[in-house]
Amino acid sequence: MPTYTSLIEPTELAALDAVDIFDCSFVLTDPKEGARIHARSHIPGSRHADLEQDLSGPIVPGVTGRHPLPGREAFLDLVCRWGIEPGRQVVAYDQGPGAHAARLWWMLRWLGHANVAVLNGGFAAWNEAGMPVTSDVTAPPVPGRFEPAAPLTRDAVAGDLPAPASTTVLDAREHRRFIGAEEPIDPVAGHIPGARCAAFPGNLGADGRFLAPAALAARFRDLGVDDAGNTICYCGSGVTAAHNILAMKHAGLPEPALYAGSWSEWIVDPDRPVATGE
Repeated sequence: MPTYTSLIEPTELAALDAVDIFDCSFVLTDPKEGARIHARSHIPGSRHADLEQDLSGPIVPGVTGRHPLPGREAFLDLVCRWGIEPGRQVVAYDQGPGAHAARLWWMLRWLGHANVAVLNGGFAAWNEAGMPVTSDVTAPPVPGRFEPAAPLTRDAVAGDLPAPASTTVLDAREHRRFIGAEEPIDPVAGHIPGARCAAFPGNLGADGRFLAPAALAARFRDLGVDDAGNTICYCGSGVTAAHNILAMKHAGLPEPALYAGSWSEWIVDPDRPVATGE
């Protein structure tokens, strides 16, 4: 059976016999809406993985950002309760862009699990392909004994930033937030000095699917990414940054580091510098 480690197409997912599927639908302005979306209609056999309840740890005011990573042991415990076995193919999806699904993709790779992919185009692409959907509740899994391995990811902390001149720092937020023209979510506008705007929707074509690997590689080369692997990705709270990491992996580029705390963590320390404009 083939394995998938970056993206998977709807027809490829439909052909798999042994797979764990997670619906990562989430709405930032209404955190409970993701579960309601899943309850209304989802890929048969899929379970909901909630960004705040499952894929984030506790917020510590004045210390963390909005969606801090849970402890690795806490997430390992959840993966065991989900019944994921070592080597098992896992597929994550959301309603389309893949931003929330990419968070789960990154976190499973953080536990050393290679066989995890994001559904290209998400639930929208699944529907467009005429695949079956359901509102049936998936039976709770039998807890497993997942054995973690060395992380397949790289991470960075605030102390690594601002980065030296040899490092490319990419911000996945939209351009207006990056330059500080508006900030609808966090209390401080702007970006980490020296960062470059790499808004994550730029990884997608008009059809909502990821660009071809060559086009993705060209995009990130133009942003200063090289073969040395000296790239750090961040966003508002460590979620959409994983979309850029997924895109780079799909393009065959070196794995960048994730600054999981991202902008919402950076700004809790008033001594950290803030830049605006280009």
